[in-house]
Amino acid sequence: MNFEDYQSAASTTALYPKRLENLEYPTLGLAGEAGEVANIVKKIQRDHGGIITEEVRGKLKDELGDVLWYISACADELGLTLAEIAEYNVDKLSKRHGTAGAS
Repeated sequence: MNFEDYQSAASTTALYPKRLENLEYPTLGLAGEAGEVANIVKKIQRDHGGIITEEVRGKLKDELGDVLWYISACADELGLTLAEIAEYNVDKLSKRHGTAGAS
């Protein structure tokens, strides 16, 4: 699945209050989901001696998917595509590190 397909499919599942612009809702959701990822990683250190089990890997996959959904929703609210965000980010990083960009 590419970014365009993902963003299109994800937007059909957005069930939060719609108004002209509602960046707050998906941004707060993004922060919450990122916190859940961080909490799982914390527990890897505390409870599993730094070892990532298949069960924990599955939990992280689930939560990272939620993070991606909220990033997509934020992009929608800003009229951006995930592809243009990704391209911009790679270009920015390549300039910072003095390497050739991906575009």
